[in-house]
Amino acid sequence: METKPQALNLSSAICYSLPKSIDIANTKNLEKLLKQHGIIETEKELTHRIEIVKKLDKLLKKWVEHVANEKNRSLNKDVIVGGKICTFGSFRLGVHTKGADIDALCIAPVHIERNDFYKSFFELLAQQREISQLRSIENICVPLIKMNFDGIQVDLLFSRLNLDHIPENIDLRDNALLKNLDLKCVLSLNGVRVTDEIFNLVPNIKNFQLALRAIKLWAKRRGVYSNVLGYLGGVSWAMLVARTCQLYPNAAAAVIVHKFFWVFSNWNWPNPVLLKTLDDQNELEFRVWDPRVNNTDRSHLMPIITPSYPQQNSSFNVCHSSRKIITDELIRGSAITNDIMLGKADWCKLLDVTNFFANYKHFVVLIASSESSENLLEWCGLIESKIRHLVLVLENNSLITEAHVFTKTYPGLELNTDKPECLWFIGLLFDNVETLNIDLAKDVRYFTATTMKKVRKINESDELNIKYVKKKDLCHYLPRSTFKTLRQETSSVRGTKRKRLNNNPQSLHNIEGFCAPIPVTRCFKKKSKSLCLHK
Repeated sequence: METKPQALNLSSAICYSLPKSIDIANTKNLEKLLKQHGIIETEKELTHRIEIVKKLDKLLKKWVEHVANEKNRSLNKDVIVGGKICTFGSFRLGVHTKGADIDALCIAPVHIERNDFYKSFFELLAQQREISQLRSIENICVPLIKMNFDGIQVDLLFSRLNLDHIPENIDLRDNALLKNLDLKCVLSLNGVRVTDEIFNLVPNIKNFQLALRAIKLWAKRRGVYSNVLGYLGGVSWAMLVARTCQLYPNAAAAVIVHKFFWVFSNWNWPNPVLLKTLDDQNELEFRVWDPRVNNTDRSHLMPIITPSYPQQNSSFNVCHSSRKIITDELIRGSAITNDIMLGKADWCKLLDVTNFFANYKHFVVLIASSESSENLLEWCGLIESKIRHLVLVLENNSLITEAHVFTKTYPGLELNTDKPECLWFIGLLFDNVETLNIDLAKDVRYFTATTMKKVRKINESDELNIKYVKKKDLCHYLPRSTFKTLRQETSSVRGTKRKRLNNNPQSLHNIEGFCAPIPVTRCFKKKSKSLCLHK
């Protein structure tokens, strides 16, 4: 019987054993299943992505040279001021799926201003016939330009370095490059620096990539892949897999997946996951993750620390509910992969889609709507970034034991509205409340007052409705095929017994300021099973 993982020196490994024949066979079966899921691109599709990056790089270099000439910054004809496109994230790690976005960073020399990038380079992009859906998002911590480039979504960040020209072989892991940079440039560089550092810290890149592909697919199918909604994003899952590879440096990919679940289902959170020792020398004085100094860092529930300076917690959005959901899924994964290693199960079972709607009797539904599909896309992105704040508010209700936001969104049913809609569902578990009323109106009003009132509508037609819905009424919100499947499923639990509220309240809640106001205070009464609305 294996013992729980102990606190190890980061240079230590748990096991150096080489793969056995059964490990290699299990790995081949895992790889075969991933191919069957159609997540791996063909050579033609990969070549198309590479060509897009090359075209962007060519555009950037042409633009940088043009701006340099305008500002009389060309030193002489023999000096190429340069500029470079660097990819990061899943594409750079070699684990992207079909149709996935490309995350890229534009690196420019010192004479290129951020305003230049969002004006003249944006205009240059707008002139390209392959580019559509072009928009800039500037008023955020890490500004970016979003676009569709010949069928592929691209997120483009910008950072200027304190250099007169950008060499093609520049190593962005060099901390000296951060000197005299503003915070936005440092944060924009962070994605590339973290990705390159992860590659530098894993012992076997091929095994890491295959294991990470499996974990990413598992996390998406089990509903725990979303940084913005309070779960873990791609970089967090990558770092957890990378740490597993460090602990089992010679293991086959199938064993890495198995050990991944064992290590992190037993992890003593909130102890941080690190890929390298934290550097106590903060010579450039950027804010780094350090719970000894920063009070907010002490409250982080599931810290996974990026390996490059300035070190940050990539999972700071995790809340109590999402940590419990992630942990339950890790426990489930550990049990299943134990059976796989013993020949009692296959990989298909690990990748079964989560049974979200069957696990709950009570739901909060958020309905975002706008006048057109194009406007709705932006409005939904804004709303989605705020949903985790509602989850935190619901968690603070002493009668709610869990608020589980589902990562999948659904379009509105055409019978319900003449405007395009996007729906999110939050499953609720209540404590044993035999004689108490439960008033969610106060929670929704607090969320509205503290979070949504600070949100500026993108278009006047933008609306957000929040409603309480019980399971039997989901047919009014879910596609027929989804609801039909739900009715055929039996209610199940995720590893631990759940306490549920037995009454069947019914109410509809609209948030003032986003739709026509109606009374929003409501209480759930067990005896009458009726809706109580009052102003």
